[in-house]
Amino acid sequence: MTDNDNHEPKILDIPIGLDATGMRREFDSLGDVEVPANRYWGAQTQRSLQHFNIGNDRMPKEVYHAYGYVKKAAAIVNTAAGRLPAWKGQLIERVCDEVISGALDEQFPLYVFQTGSGTQSNMNVNEVISNRCIQLAGGTLGSQEPVHPNDHVNMGQSSNDTFPTAMHIAAYTMATQRTIPALKRLRDAIDAKAKQWAGVVKIGRTHLEDAVPLTVGQEWSGYAGALDDAIAEVEHATSGLLQVAMGGTAVGTGLNAPAGFGDQVAAQLAQMTGASYVTAANKFTAQGTLDRVVPGPPDRRTGQARIETRSQ
Repeated sequence: MTDNDNHEPKILDIPIGLDATGMRREFDSLGDVEVPANRYWGAQTQRSLQHFNIGNDRMPKEVYHAYGYVKKAAAIVNTAAGRLPAWKGQLIERVCDEVISGALDEQFPLYVFQTGSGTQSNMNVNEVISNRCIQLAGGTLGSQEPVHPNDHVNMGQSSNDTFPTAMHIAAYTMATQRTIPALKRLRDAIDAKAKQWAGVVKIGRTHLEDAVPLTVGQEWSGYAGALDDAIAEVEHATSGLLQVAMGGTAVGTGLNAPAGFGDQVAAQLAQMTGASYVTAANKFTAQGTLDRVVPGPPDRRTGQARIETRSQ
């Protein structure tokens, strides 16, 4: 740690927002970049906005909310191990909570078109958290002091393991909190109608002609059964999202991440979200494919979702 790490500043109680106009100078390894003074992002985010100004499709905000969990879990682990001073780790955690809540959504403007691995989205999150921390610590935005976007917010991480992890968290959250509950509500409503109409007789039709009788309830029970199968398939596919790439860093070897980092971060993610996240057994698989995010149609032999290999 440096002397700056050991010097704990007074943490201010400042609401989100920058009362500034014009442009602010930020920098990265390529040099200086002018960014809007009323935004928290930095040089790499601004470069992406300039060079990938393609269409109108933006990175979904759910990915950034998930990224808030990733960065918070990493800060907790790094603080517990003494790699971050407690005040700095707690400050990062505080801002991560703002990211998770959606309070900083307007600070994540990037298009879905980026360089590989979601590097710009990872740096967008790092820069926003860094500058918001700097604001709360009474520092100068763009100085990268006392909270650095790479050295502190991204400590022990890479775009190549954090972005797939955020994708998994976002997809799992959407599936379990929205898609599956909605399917179950639809299934239950149809099942209720099947029971209500159990005694209503109608003529079945085959080959575009009238056939033999059945009840409307029997007909609708088939729809309920189809939804039961669909729900089971979604639940099976979704369970694979609980394996995350954290700990693999750039290429899956875990270079520059402490031993056990992936397991510890996954444990924190599980504790924070209530979902049983674990670090993937094979990081090369987790980072080299999108199989868990892109399930194929069900395998006719097993009835389970078949995984299609898609190169990252």
